[in-house]
Amino acid sequence: MTYSGWNPPPGNRRMHGDLLYLYVVTLEDKRYHITGCTRGFYLNQSTEDEFNPKHAQPKYLSHSLVDLLNQISPAFKRSFSALLKKRSQKHPFERVPTPYQMYVWMAPLADHQVDYIRAEDAFSTRLGYEEHIPGQTRDWNEEIQTTRELPKTNLPERLIRERAIFKVHSDFVAAATRGAMAVIDGNVMAINPGEDAKMQMFIWNNIFFSLGFDVKDHYKDFGGDAAAHAAPSNDLQGVKAYFNMDPDHLYTLGTVVVDYRGYRVTAQSIIPGILEREQEQSVVYGSVDFGKTVVSNDKYRELLQKTAAALKIRPHKVLNSEGESVELYSSIECKGIIGNDQRHYILDLLRTFPPDANYLSVEGEELSEFMKIHGYPKKHRHKLPCLRQELIEAFIESRYLAFVKHAALQFQALQKQSKKTSEDKPALTNGHSCDENKNKLEEEDVSEEAKKLVENITGSGAGSLEDDTKEIVRKAAQASGSLSETEFSITFNPDVFQPHVRHMDPVGETYKKDKELSKMASQHIVASQIPLMINDFLDHTSSPVDGITLTESMHARGVNIRYLGKVAETLAKYPSLSYVYTIAISELICRSTKHLFCSFMQGVDMMNTAAAITHFLNCFLGSYPTPHASVTAEETKNNKRKSKRKNKHSAVLSIENTEWTSENPKALWKKIIDEADDYYGYTLECDSIDGALEQYGCQRVAMLRSICLKAGIQIQLREYALETKARPIFSEDDIVNVFPVVKHISPRATDAFHFFSSGQTKIQQGLLREGYELISEALNLLNNVYGAMHPEIAACLRLLARLNYIMGEFGEAMSYQQRAVLMSERVMGIDHPNTITEYAHLALYCFANSQVTSALRLMYRARYLAIVCHGEDHPEVALIDSNIGLILQAVEEYDFSLRYLEHALQLNIRYFGPESLKTAMTYHLVARTHSCRGDFRSALQSEKEAFSIYKSKLGETHERTKESSECLAHLTKQAVVVQKKMNEIYKGEVNSSLPPIQ
Repeated sequence: MTYSGWNPPPGNRRMHGDLLYLYVVTLEDKRYHITGCTRGFYLNQSTEDEFNPKHAQPKYLSHSLVDLLNQISPAFKRSFSALLKKRSQKHPFERVPTPYQMYVWMAPLADHQVDYIRAEDAFSTRLGYEEHIPGQTRDWNEEIQTTRELPKTNLPERLIRERAIFKVHSDFVAAATRGAMAVIDGNVMAINPGEDAKMQMFIWNNIFFSLGFDVKDHYKDFGGDAAAHAAPSNDLQGVKAYFNMDPDHLYTLGTVVVDYRGYRVTAQSIIPGILEREQEQSVVYGSVDFGKTVVSNDKYRELLQKTAAALKIRPHKVLNSEGESVELYSSIECKGIIGNDQRHYILDLLRTFPPDANYLSVEGEELSEFMKIHGYPKKHRHKLPCLRQELIEAFIESRYLAFVKHAALQFQALQKQSKKTSEDKPALTNGHSCDENKNKLEEEDVSEEAKKLVENITGSGAGSLEDDTKEIVRKAAQASGSLSETEFSITFNPDVFQPHVRHMDPVGETYKKDKELSKMASQHIVASQIPLMINDFLDHTSSPVDGITLTESMHARGVNIRYLGKVAETLAKYPSLSYVYTIAISELICRSTKHLFCSFMQGVDMMNTAAAITHFLNCFLGSYPTPHASVTAEETKNNKRKSKRKNKHSAVLSIENTEWTSENPKALWKKIIDEADDYYGYTLECDSIDGALEQYGCQRVAMLRSICLKAGIQIQLREYALETKARPIFSEDDIVNVFPVVKHISPRATDAFHFFSSGQTKIQQGLLREGYELISEALNLLNNVYGAMHPEIAACLRLLARLNYIMGEFGEAMSYQQRAVLMSERVMGIDHPNTITEYAHLALYCFANSQVTSALRLMYRARYLAIVCHGEDHPEVALIDSNIGLILQAVEEYDFSLRYLEHALQLNIRYFGPESLKTAMTYHLVARTHSCRGDFRSALQSEKEAFSIYKSKLGETHERTKESSECLAHLTKQAVVVQKKMNEIYKGEVNSSLPPIQ
């Protein structure tokens, strides 16, 4: 079916109500011309050669096009009914669109079918493409800012506001992603077409696009293109921080960072009027040249005063080009622009958080001896390394605990007048010493009583404070690194260590404190946060499954990814964390490879994209020593001819060369090792993929998955001979697509989040029913704000399923968990760690509902996905194998059950220790399986191990120890009976037979 060649109707036929003409070829191979009019659809008498709009015989006038097609084609009627039936059988979650596009790294190669409607839509439909029709292009900036201005005084208003913000934001992300892809594919005209391709900027669909290159040497002193590539990510973190605070009358731009085909594109909404004048004239606050010239504005100072306090930014004075002092409440690069809509916008928030002194080599500045021992400061390729907001919060919390502890103990010492306590006082002032790692647990264990004491001290009026109490607070403030002597106050100057910024008093005490505080915060990563994260891994409170979850763990502790080498170095010291070490090394290799892939792809012509990606993957992952890129001589000639007449407005038609074809595995791995050393400060002891697999236990398929997700590569879903050394692994046909990797802020449903947090607190207190009601309410609010699909809704469904299971409602638990699985697959990905967890939970609830076959299939699926992510050598696999063993035991498949349980036992011994309770439980399960098989000797041996662990860990009176003791007695009795009967059989007694197994 397509539009007829006679479409659109001429003027005289419009007077008769004709709206359009369609041309249909039915499954019976009959051809019809259909008129769509104001009353419905009917067959007309037109042919391919003659226009005749009169009714055809027989006369059918149908209100619906489907009804008309049903009448003229019986095959369509049958097929359409079957199609509707199949669609109705699908779960609604399989049909509902997701708020953000989800891409998979592996997809089947679908047959390309003829579709005339699709062909016409590609060029005739304006939706999603460059729109020149007046009044039809969305004003993204106006929509984003108007939704922020909606009232928020009560719950209904907040729900409407948050729903509007989320809807506009998700639409903006989709439009920005499409636009960024169009820019890189060369389908958008640059606004400065005369400039070099790297310097071009674009406007499409009211969105401004810029490339991640150093335009006009703007970042020349900060690392050039490397700094220009890092700046959008830092800027996005700043936008996120201001967005989450939700300040009144202060506006940020809609911002999306897109990595596509090796290029980084920043998409931003456009400030009204910004394109009508030069940036220097627009900026009323901040600096356009990293501090050489600075301006300020009273209204901006008033607005930023509130945000500075929340973001721990210290108001500071700098000198402008005339030598006048200017007070700032943000970093100097933060620009304030008043738009034509009279709104106050802030942009360029890349230095919202303090600089990371560990990666800045500043002349005349030295780090502490502790940091020097750890090899800092390290050289970095750009001078824009910033600390994360999570780190700032953790650092201030640790300083506050030091302040509280110091003040409380000294106050107690003052009250008691104890000589011994006062002698211990010097040790307590070591709040910010290099020994943070050793004392971190002590700092966290400050009693509520101590906090109350300090509140009494600091809460009383200044007139009533005694001199010695003032002295205590002064010393505590000094010990904790506080900027004030009368209270605890830690704020950061984001402009320290900046070469072009002229501070008001660069040799003064305040500026020295600013620099020291920045160094202390940077030191906190190595001295406290990384060790705390390692402790989480050792305690199994956090257990990374792949690079994504490892990155989340690092970011949760405020540790930047550039510390990945340091994390790997630390993990190498713990044998029980060998699985995390393997994940860290894999992530380090894949991230280094992604850096190289970006520069590799920038020199590739679009015509050879698939060939180049194939060649790169073969060099990176293949054991075949000499893969050859398949570029024909004719293509090379075409490239040369094209480059002479290349279109200047295309962003990516860079110098088309064939240098990429000379890449080989040895040279690529040499670059990967150099990149890992240069960027992450880690020396890899391998020179090929085989060396990495052997040396670090990496998994080839896990690394393939990781690099595809990071670089935006989609490969064909099929069996690959990854281990082959006889030929390259991939061919050009295996590259299905390239997809964008998108970074953006995520608006939150605040009220739903509060309900969810309250529900979790109630559950922890054991109030399951109250917790269940709060979580259910949170689910309603989340659906109200986000719609049907969102990762937070999936988390809510998982918790509700778990609560139902605990409360004995197994049917409800399974229903909720099934929805959680479907949603997680859609919004997180089919092999995301969260999806694996959802599968395992659903298997448990199916088993509880006696659906044993389904439970087993789900567990096998979870195990398969886990192995794709990290291989079999992981504690999560031990849990899955234990569950599979139990299910197989229930269906009396004892031999298979034993195989899984013994593997789980090996992993539990390796990662939890031979004396852990998990190991004891697995021994017990193994003993039961041996017992069911009739192997009582092995069963006794395993149960003895379990009893020994329970006895040493829990004591003889514990329920589990008693249970194990009873099991031992039963097994011993069974073993004696069986042996006795066996002896009788050997003696040839006629009536002897083996007893039934109990």
